Amino acid sequence: MISELVRRAAGLYTGGARALLGIAGPPGAGKTTLAEELVAALAAAPPPGHDAGWVAYVPMDGFHLADVELDRLGLRGRKGAPETFDVYGYANLLRRLRSDRDEMIYAPGFERVLEQPIAGVIGVPRAARLIVTEGNYLLLSSPPWQRVRELLDEVWYTDLEQEERLRRLIERHVRFGKTPEAAEAWASGTDELNAVLIAASRDRADLIV
Repeated sequence: MISELVRRAAGLYTGGARALLGIAGPPGAGKTTLAEELVAALAAAPPPGHDAGWVAYVPMDGFHLADVELDRLGLRGRKGAPETFDVYGYANLLRRLRSDRDEMIYAPGFERVLEQPIAGVIGVPRAARLIVTEGNYLLLSSPPWQRVRELLDEVWYTDLEQEERLRRLIERHVRFGKTPEAAEAWASGTDELNAVLIAASRDRADLIV
């Protein structure tokens, strides 16, 4: 399965202009795992004339609003919902990547232990011809999120059986500091509300994984 996905992703770049692949899906469905495996496999088999740096991984998570801003907006309890991201900043980054004019573009990352975005930790050199990005809301059609989909060549949707997805999600929350009780409450509360919204955009995907 992964070999087929690698071939499809590699085929998005046909020479010259950059290609952008998005991976969407609900929390805990495996977006990050898929993106990282894809990037590793693509880097190991670059097209002729390129090296491992021909592919870059730029997740959306770096565009989480910081807790101090969420507190100001009264959105701390909704962290992870669409309105708790800097979607304009993310879309602008994708636009810069697509325009392919800068020798180096720096993107923010997200520190899971701190649960905070960190500026300038992901460098994307001009040599990167295929960009893999992933995030929950890449397929939303409501403003202003619809501009994200317009900037991506393809978007794949990661699907997973509900019980297993929740199990993995709770495990992840515990691993990064929540108590089991708090992890379960967050996964079945805030995360689940987001998952329902994300699932409604599933039909807009180019591929279901």
